[in-house]
Amino acid sequence: MNDQETPRCQHCQAEMKKWQPPADSTWAGSFLWVCFNDECAYFKRGWDHMMKTQEVKASYRHTLNPKTGATGPLPCWSYDAHKDRIVED
Repeated sequence: MNDQETPRCQHCQAEMKKWQPPADSTWAGSFLWVCFNDECAYFKRGWDHMMKTQEVKASYRHTLNPKTGATGPLPCWSYDAHKDRIVED
């Protein structure tokens, strides 16, 4: 995958968005692909999972690192968390 191809979330098939990590993060690269679909099953079931296993009101969004191909969760504390770091082309 190159930086220009827009991937789809493996959980809901929505187009993912470029997201710029904070400058002091440990993520490699200038951006990650993140699913910001609030109806994504991964995001929606994350609220219950985190409450049951960690006793916190939080969830996570699906991410894809375009440099490594690695996928994983981006922890979220609200529906709007991290949306201010979406990179619009």
